[in-house]
Amino acid sequence: MRRTVMTGMAATGIALATVLGTATAANAAPADKPQVMSSFTQTSASSYNAWSAADGNRGAWSAYNFNWTTDLCSWSPDNPLGFPFNRSCARHDFGYRNYKAIGAFPANKARIDNAFHEDLKRVCNSYSGATKTACTSLAWTYYQAVKNLG
Repeated sequence: MRRTVMTGMAATGIALATVLGTATAANAAPADKPQVMSSFTQTSASSYNAWSAADGNRGAWSAYNFNWTTDLCSWSPDNPLGFPFNRSCARHDFGYRNYKAIGAFPANKARIDNAFHEDLKRVCNSYSGATKTACTSLAWTYYQAVKNLG
């Protein structure tokens, strides 16, 4: 009887270790997380579009444990003079928060800031004349703020 109990306990321990090992593996982010983060934080419109699509379908990316939180444009207006900068600010927050979480922020800050500036300029490209000039000026100001203070 004692041997049966011990065998049963050993089998239970192995099963428990298997379940815990599986749970731990399921909670770990995929090994390609830095590459995916990089693809979401480049200066190109296609990178912005990929990030935006992922942001709209966060559940599909849950294994990566991304930090999607944002305060948009922090202490600056999200839509200064009516220019919709909020999505550009959200992607910028994504880059900052996720690179800080993996300890790779300093090596990626300049690229994230440059991507932010390109995103803002793409917003401004939908305008013309004096309106575009005002937008581009605000975009430069926002970029300088994150470059120097972010």
